[in-house]
Amino acid sequence: MTFRPLRWLLLALAMTACRVESVSPRAAERGAGEAGEPSGDLWVYTSMFPTVLEDVDALAKRTLPKVTVHWFNGGSEKVANKLEGEFAAGGTKADVLAISDPFLYERYKEEKRWLRYAPPDALRLPRAMLDEDAHYFAHRVSVMILAHEADAPEPLPRTFRELTDPRFLGAVAVGDPLTSGTNFTWTTFLGRKYGPEYFAELRANGAVVAGGNAAVQQKIETGEVKVGVLLLENVLHVREKGGGLAFRWPEDGAVTIPGYAAIFAGTANPVAAKAFMDMLLSPEGQRAMVRGRMYATDPRLDGPHGEGNLAILLEKSLPWDEAQRHYGLTEGAAVKTAFMKAFGQ
Repeated sequence: MTFRPLRWLLLALAMTACRVESVSPRAAERGAGEAGEPSGDLWVYTSMFPTVLEDVDALAKRTLPKVTVHWFNGGSEKVANKLEGEFAAGGTKADVLAISDPFLYERYKEEKRWLRYAPPDALRLPRAMLDEDAHYFAHRVSVMILAHEADAPEPLPRTFRELTDPRFLGAVAVGDPLTSGTNFTWTTFLGRKYGPEYFAELRANGAVVAGGNAAVQQKIETGEVKVGVLLLENVLHVREKGGGLAFRWPEDGAVTIPGYAAIFAGTANPVAAKAFMDMLLSPEGQRAMVRGRMYATDPRLDGPHGEGNLAILLEKSLPWDEAQRHYGLTEGAAVKTAFMKAFGQ
């Protein structure tokens, strides 16, 4: 595991030391507390699952009692579309963004939309889980794996590459990168690893596009397909309810999706926003992510259902490196186009 360079550590310490700043006029209007005390209204746009959101909201009420958190909740693509519309109309009321579209954070960094801030607990995170210039950090990690019914007979694919094998003709479901941020990240990884022709090969092998992760899950459970590309948290949720889904770690590498958090530069309540970010990386905030069947980014915590900590996950996953970030940022639109062309969307 590679940790952030010394300049990140120094930047984080410096920013943490002077974390309490004067409040803007807009913040005063929204009721930010005096002397940097977290209070007033805070708008958080997020793609957290409703059950996780309830847990985090309860934690916010306990740890930030004078802050009223307002939520806009939806899939990553839905949240991103809302933001784009608000920016086009003059600006967003969002203070904090917490969704699963890693490349959007990098684009907004280039557009100078972020307020730089480093929670003290961010110092524990591996390099792959943060921006070394303190614009954003991951507070949760989802992972795309191969899912199937527990009693599904062999053969079953052991890699994402094998989904194009004729043995699995008409037996595969994948999500839609046009509607799901996690599936968009998956397509960028596979598009880079196997080339955009991979999606045409999937379609030629009879793979079906099922929308979001819930739709892929349904197609597996109803027997419409034998295997699907699905979030691990979906599989674990089904198993907790007594369902029969199982999963395999793809041998060519699982795809991790960091759930980043960042503060908008135009926030009306920077004091509360920073306190909220601290809360996400606190031990209580990180345990909420594990209860939500995701990986905490705190390396001291095991993953959901004892699957091992973040370091173990990263060892069996395709790497988040600068090349992948650059590919997703610059080629993401082309990957979506290749996918749409392959599946006739």
